Amino acid sequence: MARVAVWMVLILLAAPAGAGVPSARGAEPVHAYRLSNGLKIIVKEDHRAPVVVSQVWYRVGSSYEHSGITGISHVLEHMMFKGTPEHPAGEFSRIIAENGGQENAFTSRDYTAYFQMLDKDRLAVSFELEADRMRHLLLKPEDFDKEVHVVMEERRMRIEDDPQSLTGERFNALAYLNSGYHIPIIGWMDDLSHLKAADLRHWYTRFYAPNNATVVVVGDVDPGQVLKLARRYFGPLKPSAPPSVKPRTEVPQKGMRRVDVKLPAKTPYVLMGYQVPVLSTAGKQSWEPYALEVLAGILDQGDSARLSRELVRGQQVAASAGAGYDLYARRSALLMLEGVPAHDHSVEELEQALKAQIKALRDRPVAADELSRVKAQVVADKVFNRDSQFYQAMQIGMLETVGLGWQVLDQYVPRVQAVTADQVRAVARKYLVDRHLTVAVLHPLPMAPGAQAPAGTGLGGSRHVR
Repeated sequence: MARVAVWMVLILLAAPAGAGVPSARGAEPVHAYRLSNGLKIIVKEDHRAPVVVSQVWYRVGSSYEHSGITGISHVLEHMMFKGTPEHPAGEFSRIIAENGGQENAFTSRDYTAYFQMLDKDRLAVSFELEADRMRHLLLKPEDFDKEVHVVMEERRMRIEDDPQSLTGERFNALAYLNSGYHIPIIGWMDDLSHLKAADLRHWYTRFYAPNNATVVVVGDVDPGQVLKLARRYFGPLKPSAPPSVKPRTEVPQKGMRRVDVKLPAKTPYVLMGYQVPVLSTAGKQSWEPYALEVLAGILDQGDSARLSRELVRGQQVAASAGAGYDLYARRSALLMLEGVPAHDHSVEELEQALKAQIKALRDRPVAADELSRVKAQVVADKVFNRDSQFYQAMQIGMLETVGLGWQVLDQYVPRVQAVTADQVRAVARKYLVDRHLTVAVLHPLPMAPGAQAPAGTGLGGSRHVR
């Protein structure tokens, strides 16, 4: 199973809003603007092809929700395609397709985003449609009732009928006690069944406003023309009162937590997570997230990584094993490990084998050649994706929306390259200990005759896409 990645890295230099800043290695500059209504506009030039990616990011996701309305951010994502007075239901997608474009949306813990990929001369089409639905959704009760049932069915298929996903959901509910990451992105079924159209309208009015959004454009564009279009279409929109969001800081973990999940399934599964800081919560110890990033790469970055080499091919205790970490999360998160035991090994054996790999990182410094190789692979994995306009926009929008700022991208390569073996060992000793550990184990029950087990999403999954 591939480790969780944050897609790509650009080498950029910081600048004040409105300035264009050349990035390293000959890449095009980034231009950042803010309209009078609070909307952020970030433009990244990429002239290799006559196309453009346009994305609108809202600072709201499942981690902003509370008990009773879970899943509302994802339901609202669905409702964003149900029409405005100017563009009735179905018109958005029809117009984009008619102009040769592609579009979709996704909801995550920390944001909801909408995107289109179009010919560079069609950017105005995207802006007109997105500006219209930013403040003018119809939100008809009958459409809401239908879409909630669509999401409920989606939950049945993606979570309740998928043993690994359901195990991951139970895991998150135990690993996070106070943090909004406790909440499943798709919502709890009981909450979905009791959502009201009035709940959705309140959520939309509160969070979908220009002063709570960022527009990211990457492609063969002129930044001045993009700003002109943004002022034309988004400029007239009125801001809302800034949404008040409680910090909901996760309480320190004082001992190991476990949950056993027993479901009809073909294979057992183990999911483990250690409570760790991320870049937004590391404070003065800002080197720690980068050391944890390298540590995750040592465990699971390519076929030569330790989990694949030692557990899958070596001891053959695992049919598959993976690790993941997101240093760019908005709140403190987890360093994750997961695995499916080989057919002649138990889930208990695999759990102990995964813990042994962690113990080795605590006990012995990583050899210089292994550390050098892993850092090169971690960096290459990020830099490779800079060839994609879409993932350039994704990285910029994500970092801006979680509050780190797109300029943080400039730090990734030098900070990863500066990580030492002693630092990797230090974070392993400090954080990867039993008192910070949560474990979920799927114990298979017999499946009904002829039933097919769905493929697991791996590491609990993190986003929902239409």
